[in-house]
Amino acid sequence: MPLYEYECKSCDDVIEILVRSPGEEVACPKCSSAELTRVLSVTAAPSMSGGGSSLPMAGGGEACGAPRCCGGGCQM
Repeated sequence: MPLYEYECKSCDDVIEILVRSPGEEVACPKCSSAELTRVLSVTAAPSMSGGGSSLPMAGGGEACGAPRCCGGGCQM
C-alpha cells in the first residue's frame, strides 16, 4: 500500500494519505475536500524487508558519517 503526498486545493494543506487501491477516492482530512493534487514527495521511505533500512549512510561509514565510530567518540 503506497503512501502518497497530496496538496488540497481548498485549504492548501499538504498531507500524506495511505492509498489501499488504485481507484480509491481520497479526501482531505482537514476540510473533507476531494480536490487534491498529488505532489512529488521529498522523503524516501525505508525498505520494510529484512528489518533494516536500505538507505545508504552518509560518508560511507557509520551513522555520524565518520569512517569508524568507537565507544561514543568518532575517529576520522
